[in-house]
Amino acid sequence: MTALKISLQVLLVLTSLLLIPLVLLHKGKGGGLSDMFGGGITSSAGSSGVAERNLNRITIGTAVLWAAIIVLLGLIETTV
Repeated sequence: MTALKISLQVLLVLTSLLLIPLVLLHKGKGGGLSDMFGGGITSSAGSSGVAERNLNRITIGTAVLWAAIIVLLGLIETTV
């Protein structure tokens, strides 16, 4: 049970660190940090639709994985 708990904690840290830049790269109402990384250039070119959808999918998938890991860690804590 300890190896499972440690591996889930490592995955939690990795997904947490991955979610930070993924969320910051999203285009907000005012542009935000996504403009700093070139988001403003692609949105004016009209090709940001596919990139934005892919970024949304990756962010949602990572967030669902992050939440599942937290639930699993909570279940492990309550059984031990």
